[in-house]
Amino acid sequence: MLSASAACRRHWSSALRRSTRRHYRSPVRTNLTLEDLGDLLDKPLVAVLATLRMDGSVLLSPVYHEWRDGGVNIWGAQQNVKVRHLRHDPRATILVAESDPPLRAVEVRGRARFIEQGVSETALGIVTRYEGPEDGAADVEALRGADIIIRIEPGDIRVWDYADEFSTG
Repeated sequence: MLSASAACRRHWSSALRRSTRRHYRSPVRTNLTLEDLGDLLDKPLVAVLATLRMDGSVLLSPVYHEWRDGGVNIWGAQQNVKVRHLRHDPRATILVAESDPPLRAVEVRGRARFIEQGVSETALGIVTRYEGPEDGAADVEALRGADIIIRIEPGDIRVWDYADEFSTG
C-alpha cells in the first residue's frame, strides 16, 4: 500500500506527464511580428516588469504600460524600487500577455532610460487606459513632480501565440 505522500507524488507526476504531452503537441506560433498580435498592445493588460536587484536576483513587478513609438512607456514614482534598480542596472524585460485564447504575448528586453519631460501627459495616457479619466487624473495629480516615465526600447523582442490551437477551422 502506498503512503499518502507517495500517492500524492504519483498523482502529480502523472498529471505533469499528461500536461507535458499536451504542451509539446501544442502548436505555439513563434517568430511572429508585433503586427501578428493585432490589438494586444492596445489592451489595458497589466504587464510584468523584470528588474535586477542589487544582489543580482530578479524582481518582478506588475505595471501599467503603453506601447508608443516602438517602445514601452511605464509610469512610476521616482523613488520606487523599480526605478532605483534600473538606475543601478538599466537592463529590463517586460512581458505583456493575455490570459484568454489565443494567449498572445510579447516579451521586450532592452535598456531602460528615464523621461522627465512631459511626464504628466504621458502618465495620464497610460493610467487612463486602466482606471478611466477621473481616477487616472487623480492618481497622476497625486504623484505630480515625484514621478517619471521609464522607457524601454527593444534590444530583443519575442512574440508568440497559440492561435493555431484555438482556431475553429
